[in-house]
Amino acid sequence: MKYIPVSKAHAAYLKRLRRDARTVRLSQIGVLLGVLLLWEIGADLKWFDPFILSSPSRVLATVIRLYSDGSLWLHIGTTLFETVLGFVLGTLLGALFAVLLWWMPRLNRILDPYLVVLNALPKIALGPVLIVWIGAGMASIVVMGVLVSLIVTTVTVLNGFLATTDEKQLLMRTLGATKLQIFTKVVFPAGIPDLISALKISVGMSWVGVIVGEYLVSKAGLGYLIVYGGQVFKLDLVMASVAILCVLAALMYYAVAFLEKKVRR
Repeated sequence: MKYIPVSKAHAAYLKRLRRDARTVRLSQIGVLLGVLLLWEIGADLKWFDPFILSSPSRVLATVIRLYSDGSLWLHIGTTLFETVLGFVLGTLLGALFAVLLWWMPRLNRILDPYLVVLNALPKIALGPVLIVWIGAGMASIVVMGVLVSLIVTTVTVLNGFLATTDEKQLLMRTLGATKLQIFTKVVFPAGIPDLISALKISVGMSWVGVIVGEYLVSKAGLGYLIVYGGQVFKLDLVMASVAILCVLAALMYYAVAFLEKKVRR
């Protein structure tokens, strides 16, 4: 590969970008460590009741205890499996439904008000109904995760498809392209940024749907631990479960961000 020399100004600019990125990352770590430190100090000095808000050391001790009795990976694995399955199914079904609505403009106009209503509807309200329809098991929890992310994915991806200008599609038709070729060569590539945005939104929505489903009906999972800990007043267990959820949700989000970087490149 031929080496392309970089000017001093451009090299300085790249160096400044790398320095800014390191500064931001270190600041993020500093904020996290500062919050944890203040949380621990506040609990030790009784600025608040540690029984209610726990403390980082008590949360860590709870996680170690869960690991020691062998239940930690069971609950993490259960919730993670349900979330990933709900996320994948919700994203795939939402994207396919968006393609269908783009392909059939009349159907899109018919269903548009219903999509608006379904998007505004709190899917959590359907939880008891899903339990009656599907049963008290993992299937109803996964379906809850799918429903929470399905409509958001459909609306976001469809808006990306519809944002493609008519001039580009007219040019393709003038050149003799079929509707499938217009979609694969113009509309879908232009809608990839919106698809990535839908993935980022669906990550959080899937976690919300699964945890709510576990609140209603579950025998294992982080949502089950939160409910159980609240019922028996083991609030250290509640905070430990929330902390694990934060870590898992962040890892899943950064996985989508990594995918976005690869796709855009």
